[in-house]
Amino acid sequence: MGMFDAISIAGTGLDAQRVRMDVTAENLANADTTRAANGQPYRRQEVQLQAVGPTNFSGALSGALQQGQEGVPGGVQVTGIVYDATPDRQVYDPGNPEANAQGYVKMPNVSTVTEMTDLISEQQSYQSDVTAMQTAKSVFTSMLGILK
Repeated sequence: MGMFDAISIAGTGLDAQRVRMDVTAENLANADTTRAANGQPYRRQEVQLQAVGPTNFSGALSGALQQGQEGVPGGVQVTGIVYDATPDRQVYDPGNPEANAQGYVKMPNVSTVTEMTDLISEQQSYQSDVTAMQTAKSVFTSMLGILK
């Protein structure tokens, strides 16, 4: 395992959380969009993440003990952005120009409460990655001070 792998791993987390926050912001911005480019209500999007490298301690330890093999240090990566399968909401609003014959409007499947909860979680994860990077930097700085 390389000396700066901790920073690299935290960096992958920062990238992933930034993408998640961007998608959440887009979901919030379109929470009331009844007609998207395809003519249908906006569809909520979700980010799919995947672990890179060893996913448990024993895998990381065995990888570190193997001499001469350079592998991916680990982290997380975005594998895709997918549409949520939750059905659209039906809201009774007969005065809306988008209303059907019964007076119902198809609204996006976006819940602002869910999106705000996700945003808080994403911000906390992002801050955890920043803290991990700062801690690694502090350790490297202390190590360089000892080596002087």
